[in-house]
Amino acid sequence: MADQDIVLEIKNVSKAFPGTQALDGVSLSVRRGEVHAILGENGAGKSTLMLILAGVHRKDSGEIWLEGRPVEIHDPHHAQTLGISMVHQDLSLAPPLSVAENMFANRQPLNKLGMIDYGQLYEQTRQALARFEIDIDPRRPVRDLSVAHQQVVEIATALSRNAKVLILDEPTSALTEHETTILFRIIRQLCQQGVTILYISHKLSEILDIADRFTVLRDGKVVGTLNTRDATEDDIVRMMVGRDLGQYYPDAGRPTDECLFEVRNLSGRNFRDISFRLYRGEVLGMAGLAGAGRTDLARAIFGAEPLHSGEIFLHGRKVVIRSPADAVSLGLGYVPEDRKEAGLFLSLTVRENTVAASLRQFSNSIFMDHRRVLAAVSDIVRNLDIKTPSLEQQVMNLSGGNQQKVMLAKWLVINPKVLIVDEPTRGVDVGVKADVHRLLRDLANQGVGVIMISSELPEVLGMSDRILVMREGRIVGEVPRAEATEERVMAYAAGVNV
Repeated sequence: MADQDIVLEIKNVSKAFPGTQALDGVSLSVRRGEVHAILGENGAGKSTLMLILAGVHRKDSGEIWLEGRPVEIHDPHHAQTLGISMVHQDLSLAPPLSVAENMFANRQPLNKLGMIDYGQLYEQTRQALARFEIDIDPRRPVRDLSVAHQQVVEIATALSRNAKVLILDEPTSALTEHETTILFRIIRQLCQQGVTILYISHKLSEILDIADRFTVLRDGKVVGTLNTRDATEDDIVRMMVGRDLGQYYPDAGRPTDECLFEVRNLSGRNFRDISFRLYRGEVLGMAGLAGAGRTDLARAIFGAEPLHSGEIFLHGRKVVIRSPADAVSLGLGYVPEDRKEAGLFLSLTVRENTVAASLRQFSNSIFMDHRRVLAAVSDIVRNLDIKTPSLEQQVMNLSGGNQQKVMLAKWLVINPKVLIVDEPTRGVDVGVKADVHRLLRDLANQGVGVIMISSELPEVLGMSDRILVMREGRIVGEVPRAEATEERVMAYAAGVNV
């Protein structure tokens, strides 16, 4: 590799947090104009390395060289002035502000009087968004956008800063297939213009499609760097986890004929006239494009949003669910799609999060039985292999995969009859995905009814005993496992005749 081709060089970088050696002598070189993927299990150190480059964390030791010069990155603003910009997996937008105000915060165009030139601001925003081929009003508050469109705004904001090195952390986690195709086209155009992309994703097929090379981290150390054309998904998995994972999905289940849960003619925000049955021991997959209404339906069933009409039955008996507390008392659990926004109390400990939905189980009318709490939490942390220095560790300090396991643990403690999981493996590595898939199948085999919402078609096909497909707020298709193919599910989701 010629020296002039290297835009970024990381030399023996280390970083420790209390109880964790996040990076241990990491070295790698990145070429100008390439897409270089950084891979590894949750907790491998990849996010820590990217946050050091983005100025969020300071390295403990080692060197960073940018365009042949050593640099010390002091903070995110300094990183951006050096030409390093990052799009974080967890969106960093200000919801009450408009799209334009978010995109050009602290760099708005000014008129001759030193006031913000809103006409120019909105035009610059339109130009930045035009390359994504979606119509978003620059004046619209960000809170009114879908998660997918918020992700587009984040990426467009980073691109508008004319970065030399652009870090993308799970950039397609909330994008549709069409939006992902557009993003990949933009990435390739940027590379032709000399921009370097550092790309983090747990979607291995995506890595093989977009990346030129990849570096794998494990336990804070570099395992190796390869050209993607020389590797397969199985090669990457072996480098990441140090072993073969075997089957990506567990064996199919054996649902009974007993109807455990039923909804009839449910209507609410963004969905209408929904009816379906869930059988004991079944994993019922719910597929559909972004905005199809699946999450709104799940939240309404759980009592987090109001129902306009319809009936819900559990064990054949009509029940009324007006709040999540009602749902929990009936034995329903709900794992939301955004663990940090709606699923966890980030500043609380592993212990506190794990029992947050089941406090009544561990208390009498006055006192908590802390001995029982510790025993229950210790058992479930061990059974789920949650990697944490202690039960008193704040959840915000865990890796994304371990946060996801804590969120699942919270609902397992209530011994649910029905568990609704929304994007259960979003943003987690292949090892954690396999663990979550086995857990869901084990629950179903124990008689729990599982409703699984997922935007990953391979996951829907690999996990579901039966698949319901939603489009524009309605169920438009039902596909048994034996007849399920990607083409058939996508045809229903897109409104194509099947």
